[in-house]
Amino acid sequence: GFRSETTNTENDTMSEPTQPTPMSIGIIGCGVISGQYLTNLPRMPGVEVLACSDIDMAKAESRATEFGVPQVLTVDELLASPDIEIVLNLTIPKAHADVSLAIIAAGKHIYNEKPLSIEIEDAALVLQAARQKGVAFGCAPDTFLGGGLQTCCKLIDDGAIGQPIAATAFMLNHGHEHWHPDPAFYYQEGGGPMFDMGPYYLTALVNLMGPIKWVSGSAGAHLAERTIESEPRRGQSVRVEVPTHVAGVLDFENGAIGTIITSFDVWASRLHRTVEIYGSEGTLAVPDPNIFGGRVEVQRGRESEWRDIPLTHPEGGRGLGVAEMAAALRDGRKSRVDAELGHHVLEAMHAIHESSTKGRHISISRMTERPAAVEPGLPEGQFEA
Repeated sequence: GFRSETTNTENDTMSEPTQPTPMSIGIIGCGVISGQYLTNLPRMPGVEVLACSDIDMAKAESRATEFGVPQVLTVDELLASPDIEIVLNLTIPKAHADVSLAIIAAGKHIYNEKPLSIEIEDAALVLQAARQKGVAFGCAPDTFLGGGLQTCCKLIDDGAIGQPIAATAFMLNHGHEHWHPDPAFYYQEGGGPMFDMGPYYLTALVNLMGPIKWVSGSAGAHLAERTIESEPRRGQSVRVEVPTHVAGVLDFENGAIGTIITSFDVWASRLHRTVEIYGSEGTLAVPDPNIFGGRVEVQRGRESEWRDIPLTHPEGGRGLGVAEMAAALRDGRKSRVDAELGHHVLEAMHAIHESSTKGRHISISRMTERPAAVEPGLPEGQFEA
Protein backbone atom coordinates (compact mmCIF):
# COMPACT_ATOMS: atom_id res chain seq x y z
CA GLY A 1 0.00 0.00 0.00
CA PHE A 2 0.86 3.66 0.08
CA ARG A 3 1.49 5.42 3.37
CA SER A 4 0.08 8.92 3.61
CA GLU A 5 0.12 9.47 7.36
CA THR A 6 1.99 12.45 8.83
CA THR A 7 4.07 12.61 11.99
CA ASN A 8 3.17 15.30 14.51
CA THR A 9 4.24 14.81 18.11
CA GLU A 10 4.64 17.40 20.87
CA ASN A 11 8.38 17.48 20.17
CA ASP A 12 7.96 17.99 16.42
CA THR A 13 8.38 21.48 15.06
CA MET A 14 7.28 20.45 11.58
CA SER A 15 5.09 17.70 10.18
CA GLU A 16 6.48 15.40 7.53
CA PRO A 17 4.95 16.10 4.14
CA THR A 18 1.96 14.02 3.16
CA GLN A 19 2.60 11.49 0.42
CA PRO A 20 1.01 12.54 -2.87
CA THR A 21 -2.36 11.11 -3.82
CA PRO A 22 -1.42 8.11 -5.98
CA MET A 23 -2.16 8.17 -9.69
CA SER A 24 -4.13 5.12 -10.76
CA ILE A 25 -2.50 2.61 -13.11
CA GLY A 26 -4.09 0.09 -15.45
CA ILE A 27 -1.96 -2.63 -17.03
CA ILE A 28 -2.56 -4.01 -20.52
CA GLY A 29 -0.47 -7.13 -21.10
CA CYS A 30 -0.01 -9.60 -18.25
CA GLY A 31 2.91 -11.65 -19.56
CA VAL A 32 6.24 -12.37 -17.90
CA ILE A 33 7.44 -8.76 -17.54
CA SER A 34 4.25 -7.69 -15.74
CA GLY A 35 5.35 -9.65 -12.68
CA GLN A 36 8.32 -7.34 -12.16
CA TYR A 37 6.15 -4.22 -12.41
CA LEU A 38 3.51 -5.65 -10.10
CA THR A 39 6.17 -6.63 -7.56
CA ASN A 40 7.77 -3.19 -7.45
CA LEU A 41 5.00 -0.65 -8.08
CA PRO A 42 3.29 -1.12 -4.69
CA ARG A 43 6.35 0.30 -2.93
CA MET A 44 6.67 3.29 -5.28
CA PRO A 45 5.18 6.55 -3.99
CA GLY A 46 2.54 8.29 -6.06
CA VAL A 47 1.21 5.33 -8.09
CA GLU A 48 -1.32 2.56 -7.46
CA VAL A 49 -2.26 -0.35 -9.72
CA LEU A 50 -6.06 -0.61 -9.98
CA ALA A 51 -6.65 -2.94 -12.91
CA CYS A 52 -5.17 -5.70 -15.07
CA SER A 53 -6.13 -6.57 -18.63
CA ASP A 54 -4.92 -8.94 -21.31
CA ILE A 55 -6.21 -10.39 -24.56
CA ASP A 56 -6.08 -13.66 -22.60
CA MET A 57 -8.28 -12.81 -19.63
CA ALA A 58 -7.04 -15.87 -17.73
CA LYS A 59 -3.61 -14.23 -17.56
CA ALA A 60 -5.14 -11.01 -16.24
CA GLU A 61 -7.12 -12.94 -13.62
CA SER A 62 -4.00 -14.83 -12.56
CA ARG A 63 -1.89 -11.68 -12.15
CA ALA A 64 -4.64 -9.82 -10.30
CA THR A 65 -5.03 -12.70 -7.86
CA GLU A 66 -1.28 -13.12 -7.39
CA PHE A 67 -0.63 -9.44 -6.66
CA GLY A 68 -3.92 -8.31 -5.14
CA VAL A 69 -4.96 -6.01 -7.98
CA PRO A 70 -8.60 -5.02 -7.32
CA GLN A 71 -10.00 -5.08 -10.88
CA VAL A 72 -9.77 -7.36 -13.91
CA LEU A 73 -11.11 -5.60 -17.01
CA THR A 74 -11.26 -6.17 -20.73
CA VAL A 75 -9.09 -3.77 -22.73
CA ASP A 76 -12.17 -1.77 -23.76
CA GLU A 77 -13.40 -1.61 -20.17
CA LEU A 78 -10.01 -0.46 -18.92
CA LEU A 79 -9.76 2.26 -21.56
CA ALA A 80 -13.28 3.45 -20.76
CA SER A 81 -12.77 3.45 -16.99
CA PRO A 82 -12.71 6.97 -15.50
CA ASP A 83 -10.67 5.60 -12.58
CA ILE A 84 -7.57 4.83 -14.69
CA GLU A 85 -5.18 7.74 -15.29
CA ILE A 86 -2.05 6.02 -16.65
CA VAL A 87 -2.03 2.88 -18.78
CA LEU A 88 1.04 0.65 -18.68
CA ASN A 89 1.42 -0.96 -22.13
CA LEU A 90 3.17 -4.31 -21.63
CA THR A 91 1.97 -5.97 -24.83
CA ILE A 92 4.34 -7.64 -27.32
CA PRO A 93 6.42 -5.19 -29.40
CA LYS A 94 4.40 -5.81 -32.59
CA ALA A 95 1.29 -4.58 -30.77
CA HIS A 96 2.86 -1.55 -29.09
CA ALA A 97 1.84 1.01 -31.70
CA ASP A 98 -1.79 -0.12 -32.11
CA VAL A 99 -2.37 -0.44 -28.37
CA SER A 100 -0.69 2.93 -27.75
CA LEU A 101 -2.98 4.63 -30.26
CA ALA A 102 -6.03 3.14 -28.53
CA ILE A 103 -4.78 4.35 -25.13
CA ILE A 104 -4.13 7.83 -26.49
CA ALA A 105 -7.57 7.96 -28.15
CA ALA A 106 -9.06 7.20 -24.73
CA GLY A 107 -7.30 10.30 -23.37
CA LYS A 108 -5.10 8.46 -20.91
CA HIS A 109 -1.41 8.92 -20.17
CA ILE A 110 0.74 6.03 -21.33
CA TYR A 111 3.92 4.28 -20.29
CA ASN A 112 5.19 1.84 -22.92
CA GLU A 113 7.57 -1.08 -22.51
CA LYS A 114 10.53 -1.01 -24.87
CA PRO A 115 10.76 -0.62 -27.78
CA LEU A 116 8.49 2.34 -28.47
CA SER A 117 7.34 0.47 -31.58
CA ILE A 118 8.95 -1.72 -34.20
CA GLU A 119 8.81 0.72 -37.12
CA ILE A 120 10.06 4.32 -37.01
CA GLU A 121 6.96 5.50 -38.89
CA ASP A 122 4.69 4.03 -36.20
CA ALA A 123 6.71 5.72 -33.45
CA ALA A 124 6.29 9.11 -35.10
CA LEU A 125 2.58 8.46 -35.50
CA VAL A 126 1.93 7.58 -31.85
CA LEU A 127 4.01 10.49 -30.54
CA GLN A 128 2.16 12.94 -32.78
CA ALA A 129 -1.16 11.51 -31.58
CA ALA A 130 -0.08 11.88 -27.93
CA ARG A 131 0.92 15.52 -28.49
CA GLN A 132 -2.37 16.30 -30.20
CA LYS A 133 -4.35 14.65 -27.41
CA GLY A 134 -2.27 16.32 -24.70
CA VAL A 135 -1.35 13.12 -22.88
CA ALA A 136 2.03 12.21 -21.41
CA PHE A 137 3.95 9.39 -23.08
CA GLY A 138 6.79 7.59 -21.34
CA CYS A 139 8.89 4.72 -22.62
CA ALA A 140 11.07 2.05 -21.02
CA PRO A 141 13.69 0.97 -20.18
CA ASP A 142 13.83 2.71 -16.81
CA THR A 143 16.97 0.92 -15.63
CA PHE A 144 18.90 4.17 -16.19
CA LEU A 145 17.00 5.59 -13.19
CA GLY A 146 18.41 2.87 -10.93
CA GLY A 147 21.19 3.30 -8.42
CA GLY A 148 23.91 1.81 -10.63
CA LEU A 149 23.53 4.06 -13.65
CA GLN A 150 22.61 7.17 -11.62
CA THR A 151 25.83 6.68 -9.62
CA CYS A 152 27.72 6.55 -12.92
CA CYS A 153 25.92 9.66 -14.12
CA LYS A 154 26.98 11.52 -10.96
CA LEU A 155 30.59 10.36 -11.32
CA ILE A 156 30.73 11.69 -14.88
CA ASP A 157 29.10 14.99 -13.89
CA ASP A 158 31.52 15.33 -10.95
CA GLY A 159 34.51 14.90 -13.29
CA ALA A 160 35.67 11.59 -11.81
CA ILE A 161 37.10 10.46 -15.18
CA GLY A 162 37.49 13.88 -16.78
CA GLN A 163 35.86 14.53 -20.14
CA PRO A 164 34.18 11.42 -21.61
CA ILE A 165 35.81 10.68 -24.95
CA ALA A 166 34.68 7.13 -25.81
CA ALA A 167 32.48 4.24 -24.72
CA THR A 168 32.04 0.53 -25.34
CA ALA A 169 28.99 -1.67 -24.82
CA PHE A 170 28.75 -5.44 -25.33
CA MET A 171 25.79 -7.83 -25.02
CA LEU A 172 26.94 -11.25 -26.20
CA ASN A 173 25.22 -14.64 -25.86
CA HIS A 174 23.97 -17.51 -28.01
CA GLY A 175 20.27 -16.71 -28.08
CA HIS A 176 17.21 -17.74 -26.12
CA GLU A 177 16.18 -21.06 -27.66
CA HIS A 178 17.86 -23.09 -24.90
CA TRP A 179 15.70 -21.63 -22.11
CA HIS A 180 12.77 -19.53 -23.37
CA PRO A 181 9.44 -21.44 -23.71
CA ASP A 182 8.57 -19.63 -26.97
CA PRO A 183 11.76 -18.12 -28.45
CA ALA A 184 10.59 -17.67 -32.07
CA PHE A 185 9.93 -13.93 -31.59
CA TYR A 186 13.60 -13.23 -30.95
CA TYR A 187 14.43 -14.23 -34.53
CA GLN A 188 11.56 -12.42 -36.27
CA GLU A 189 10.92 -8.80 -37.22
CA GLY A 190 11.26 -6.65 -34.13
CA GLY A 191 13.59 -9.18 -32.51
CA GLY A 192 17.29 -9.90 -32.78
CA PRO A 193 19.94 -8.88 -30.26
CA MET A 194 19.85 -5.17 -31.12
CA PHE A 195 16.09 -4.71 -30.77
CA ASP A 196 15.82 -7.08 -27.82
CA MET A 197 18.66 -5.75 -25.64
CA GLY A 198 19.92 -2.70 -27.52
CA PRO A 199 17.41 -0.36 -25.82
CA TYR A 200 19.04 -1.01 -22.43
CA TYR A 201 22.54 -0.32 -23.69
CA LEU A 202 21.76 2.64 -25.92
CA THR A 203 19.52 4.28 -23.30
CA ALA A 204 22.31 3.89 -20.75
CA LEU A 205 24.84 5.46 -23.14
CA VAL A 206 22.56 8.41 -23.94
CA ASN A 207 21.99 8.90 -20.21
CA LEU A 208 25.75 8.99 -19.62
CA MET A 209 27.04 10.60 -22.83
CA GLY A 210 24.15 12.52 -24.34
CA PRO A 211 22.39 12.10 -27.71
CA ILE A 212 23.79 10.23 -30.72
CA LYS A 213 24.54 12.23 -33.87
CA TRP A 214 25.13 9.48 -36.42
CA VAL A 215 25.98 5.79 -36.61
CA SER A 216 27.57 3.19 -38.83
CA GLY A 217 27.04 -0.53 -38.53
CA SER A 218 27.53 -4.06 -39.78
CA ALA A 219 25.01 -6.82 -39.21
CA GLY A 220 24.58 -10.45 -40.20
CA ALA A 221 23.22 -13.84 -39.16
CA HIS A 222 25.38 -16.93 -38.67
CA LEU A 223 22.48 -19.41 -38.83
CA ALA A 224 19.44 -19.49 -41.12
CA GLU A 225 17.49 -21.61 -38.62
CA ARG A 226 17.57 -22.26 -34.88
CA THR A 227 16.48 -25.44 -33.11
CA ILE A 228 14.50 -24.96 -29.91
CA GLU A 229 16.04 -26.82 -26.95
CA SER A 230 13.48 -25.77 -24.31
CA GLU A 231 10.06 -27.14 -23.46
CA PRO A 232 7.33 -27.25 -24.67
CA ARG A 233 8.61 -26.79 -28.25
CA ARG A 234 11.83 -28.78 -28.01
CA GLY A 235 13.09 -29.91 -31.43
CA GLN A 236 11.08 -27.39 -33.48
CA SER A 237 12.93 -25.15 -35.93
CA VAL A 238 12.75 -21.37 -35.97
CA ARG A 239 13.60 -19.45 -39.12
CA VAL A 240 15.99 -16.55 -38.55
CA GLU A 241 14.63 -13.40 -40.21
CA VAL A 242 16.80 -10.73 -38.55
CA PRO A 243 20.52 -10.10 -37.98
CA THR A 244 21.83 -12.01 -34.98
CA HIS A 245 25.24 -10.30 -34.73
CA VAL A 246 25.21 -6.49 -34.90
CA ALA A 247 28.18 -4.15 -34.53
CA GLY A 248 27.78 -0.38 -34.46
CA VAL A 249 29.89 2.75 -34.12
CA LEU A 250 28.16 5.71 -32.50
CA ASP A 251 29.21 9.33 -32.87
CA PHE A 252 27.75 11.36 -30.01
CA GLU A 253 26.73 15.00 -30.19
CA ASN A 254 29.44 15.86 -27.62
CA GLY A 255 32.19 14.45 -29.87
CA ALA A 256 32.66 11.16 -28.04
CA ILE A 257 32.80 7.89 -29.98
CA GLY A 258 30.96 4.73 -28.91
CA THR A 259 31.14 1.09 -29.95
CA ILE A 260 28.30 -1.37 -29.42
CA ILE A 261 28.11 -5.08 -30.24
CA THR A 262 24.99 -7.15 -29.62
CA SER A 263 24.95 -10.82 -30.54
CA PHE A 264 23.01 -14.08 -30.36
CA ASP A 265 25.93 -15.87 -32.08
CA VAL A 266 28.54 -15.95 -29.29
CA TRP A 267 29.03 -19.02 -27.08
CA ALA A 268 31.23 -17.40 -24.45
CA SER A 269 32.83 -14.02 -23.81
CA ARG A 270 34.53 -12.10 -21.03
CA LEU A 271 32.80 -8.99 -22.40
CA HIS A 272 29.24 -10.21 -21.81
CA ARG A 273 27.01 -7.35 -20.62
CA THR A 274 29.89 -4.92 -20.33
CA VAL A 275 29.79 -1.12 -20.57
CA GLU A 276 32.82 1.13 -20.07
CA ILE A 277 33.19 4.90 -20.37
CA TYR A 278 36.65 6.22 -21.22
CA GLY A 279 37.50 9.72 -20.04
CA SER A 280 40.45 12.07 -20.35
CA GLU A 281 41.43 11.29 -16.72
CA GLY A 282 40.32 7.67 -16.24
CA THR A 283 37.84 4.87 -16.95
CA LEU A 284 34.41 4.10 -15.52
CA ALA A 285 33.16 0.49 -15.42
CA VAL A 286 29.37 0.64 -15.66
CA PRO A 287 27.13 -2.14 -14.31
CA ASP A 288 24.92 -4.25 -16.57
CA PRO A 289 22.33 -1.75 -17.92
CA ASN A 290 19.63 -4.44 -17.78
CA ILE A 291 19.66 -4.23 -13.96
CA PHE A 292 19.05 -1.38 -11.53
CA GLY A 293 22.02 -1.76 -9.20
CA GLY A 294 25.31 -3.49 -9.84
CA ARG A 295 29.00 -2.83 -9.29
CA VAL A 296 30.49 0.55 -10.19
CA GLU A 297 34.27 0.88 -10.52
CA VAL A 298 36.70 3.66 -11.44
CA GLN A 299 40.38 3.60 -12.34
CA ARG A 300 42.09 6.96 -12.81
CA GLY A 301 45.21 7.70 -14.81
CA ARG A 302 48.00 5.26 -14.10
CA GLU A 303 46.44 3.80 -10.98
CA SER A 304 47.08 0.05 -10.83
CA GLU A 305 43.77 -0.97 -9.22
CA TRP A 306 40.09 -0.45 -9.82
CA ARG A 307 38.23 1.26 -6.97
CA ASP A 308 34.70 0.20 -6.02
CA ILE A 309 32.34 3.16 -5.76
CA PRO A 310 29.38 2.85 -3.37
CA LEU A 311 26.01 3.53 -4.96
CA THR A 312 24.88 7.11 -4.37
CA HIS A 313 21.21 6.37 -5.14
CA PRO A 314 18.71 3.66 -4.14
CA GLU A 315 18.90 0.59 -6.39
CA GLY A 316 15.24 0.71 -7.39
CA GLY A 317 13.47 -1.68 -9.73
CA ARG A 318 11.23 -1.95 -12.76
CA GLY A 319 8.43 0.54 -12.28
CA LEU A 320 10.67 3.51 -11.48
CA GLY A 321 9.85 4.95 -14.90
CA VAL A 322 6.09 4.87 -14.25
CA ALA A 323 6.62 6.53 -10.86
CA GLU A 324 8.89 9.16 -12.44
CA MET A 325 6.33 9.97 -15.12
CA ALA A 326 3.57 10.27 -12.50
CA ALA A 327 5.79 12.60 -10.45
CA ALA A 328 6.53 14.71 -13.54
CA LEU A 329 2.81 15.03 -14.26
CA ARG A 330 2.17 16.23 -10.69
CA ASP A 331 5.14 18.64 -10.81
CA GLY A 332 4.30 20.00 -14.26
CA ARG A 333 7.74 19.19 -15.68
CA LYS A 334 9.09 17.08 -18.53
CA SER A 335 9.60 13.45 -17.57
CA ARG A 336 13.03 11.85 -17.70
CA VAL A 337 11.39 8.87 -19.41
CA ASP A 338 9.64 11.00 -22.03
CA ALA A 339 9.14 8.94 -25.19
CA GLU A 340 11.43 11.30 -27.13
CA LEU A 341 14.25 9.29 -25.54
CA GLY A 342 12.74 6.00 -26.69
CA HIS A 343 12.21 7.46 -30.16
CA HIS A 344 15.87 8.52 -30.37
CA VAL A 345 17.04 5.05 -29.30
CA LEU A 346 14.66 3.32 -31.74
CA GLU A 347 16.01 5.40 -34.63
CA ALA A 348 19.60 4.62 -33.62
CA MET A 349 18.88 0.87 -33.66
CA HIS A 350 17.23 1.07 -37.07
CA ALA A 351 20.09 3.24 -38.32
CA ILE A 352 22.72 0.65 -37.32
CA HIS A 353 20.88 -1.99 -39.36
CA GLU A 354 20.33 0.44 -42.23
CA SER A 355 23.98 1.43 -42.28
CA SER A 356 24.94 -2.22 -42.72
CA THR A 357 22.53 -2.56 -45.65
CA LYS A 358 23.48 0.70 -47.37
CA GLY A 359 27.18 0.77 -46.53
CA ARG A 360 27.29 4.34 -45.22
CA HIS A 361 26.88 6.50 -42.12
CA ILE A 362 23.29 7.24 -41.12
CA SER A 363 22.42 10.52 -39.38
CA ILE A 364 19.99 10.51 -36.46
CA SER A 365 17.23 13.05 -37.09
CA ARG A 366 15.14 12.58 -33.94
CA MET A 367 17.27 14.14 -31.26
CA THR A 368 16.70 14.09 -27.54
CA GLU A 369 18.16 15.65 -24.42
CA ARG A 370 20.33 13.81 -21.95
CA PRO A 371 17.92 13.03 -19.09
CA ALA A 372 18.41 15.19 -16.01
CA ALA A 373 20.37 13.44 -13.28
CA VAL A 374 18.49 12.43 -10.14
CA GLU A 375 19.79 14.14 -7.01
CA PRO A 376 21.56 11.68 -4.68
CA GLY A 377 20.19 10.99 -1.24
CA LEU A 378 16.51 10.89 -2.18
CA PRO A 379 14.39 7.88 -1.20
CA GLU A 380 13.40 5.32 -3.84
CA GLY A 381 10.74 6.65 -6.18
CA GLN A 382 11.41 10.32 -5.38
CA PHE A 383 13.08 12.29 -8.16
CA GLU A 384 13.10 15.91 -7.03
CA ALA A 385 14.12 17.30 -3.64
